[in-house]
Amino acid sequence: MLGILKRYLCLFLVGGLAYVAIEILYRGRSHYSMFLAGGLCVVLIRLFCGRIRGFLLRCLVGGIIITSVELVFGIIFNLWLGMGVWDYSHLPYNILGQVCPYFTFVWAFLTLPALWLGNAICGRHKRV
Repeated sequence: MLGILKRYLCLFLVGGLAYVAIEILYRGRSHYSMFLAGGLCVVLIRLFCGRIRGFLLRCLVGGIIITSVELVFGIIFNLWLGMGVWDYSHLPYNILGQVCPYFTFVWAFLTLPALWLGNAICGRHKRV
């Protein structure tokens, strides 16, 4: 049990660092909340998408997971705490300025490297 917790903690840390690195490459800056969101996303993707068969379904579920985490973190850090970490209100079809369909599409394809990371750190899921 302790071994599993250590692997998931490692996955959380590496996922958080990867998320921040992607954001720095894309925007030139990041925020500690993105480290937390990224770690959570990679762990959730590992838990929910790792056992799903089918490339497109994995990507769809992963995109929904990441978008949902970003919405929750956006509501907390941007709207409630007023930190202004990001603002998508200028993009079409955004929800509260925190998420938008364009990024959901991008996140869907980031599911695959997140799954690879999970497999590399925690081992492959066994199919039943």
